[in-house]
Amino acid sequence: MDLGLENKIVLVTGSGSGIGKATAEAFIKEGARVIVHGLTEEEVATCISDLSQHGDVVGTHGDLTNLDDANYLCEFAQNVGKIDVLINNVGIFSVKAFEDLTDEDWMQYFNINVLSAVRMSRNILPRMLARGTGSIVNLASEAGVKPLPQMVHYSVTKTAMLGLTRGMAELTKGTEVCVNSVLPGPTWTEGVKSYFDGLAEQKGEPLETIIENYFKSDEPTSLIQRFVQADEVAKTIISVAANKAANGGSYRVEGGIIRSIL
Repeated sequence: MDLGLENKIVLVTGSGSGIGKATAEAFIKEGARVIVHGLTEEEVATCISDLSQHGDVVGTHGDLTNLDDANYLCEFAQNVGKIDVLINNVGIFSVKAFEDLTDEDWMQYFNINVLSAVRMSRNILPRMLARGTGSIVNLASEAGVKPLPQMVHYSVTKTAMLGLTRGMAELTKGTEVCVNSVLPGPTWTEGVKSYFDGLAEQKGEPLETIIENYFKSDEPTSLIQRFVQADEVAKTIISVAANKAANGGSYRVEGGIIRSIL
């Protein structure tokens, strides 16, 4: 199916690995010109090397908790051309007891998971509104709707992303600019694999057993009883980004964990 993304310029933050990288690849395969971003120069170089076989890709690095770096990434992207699609994907996660979370932990999570998207959108959204067209997709999580007790800090930032998305979408009325969020469930990325490998080693059990028990005990409402794959999330992201009738919405790709018809 032609999604109309040929030669569109797409910026994907945090695209050195995981969902971000899979999303960048999906856009490239649709004929888009993609700008990738990572925290380090080496990460970006590796990403470009991996994805260039599929099409047009450039990129740069920077820490989006830093306003100067965020502004530089926006400037770098604008030098490629007008940004048609912005994917705010940068984010971190960890498991930590609520009572052990310090003010510094909370501030770090909001700075990375929420304010990185604010900094990028504050620069790019007005340009889209001036043209009357464009698409922004913010990566939230099923944890933003069904907060996780072992990751309260992460969950709260993802709830904030849902509010940010709808608030930004309200600014687009009467234009063809769209702002939406995508809510992945537990997704098998490099970071998640590293975490579960550590659990398997710690408990002295096979990785497959650890994963099976995780879905039985921690995610029993999952209908697919497995991890979502990064390319499955990417398919949702690109379809939402390309649909001009989708605006202000939250699109789930979480395997049915959220027990709701809406």
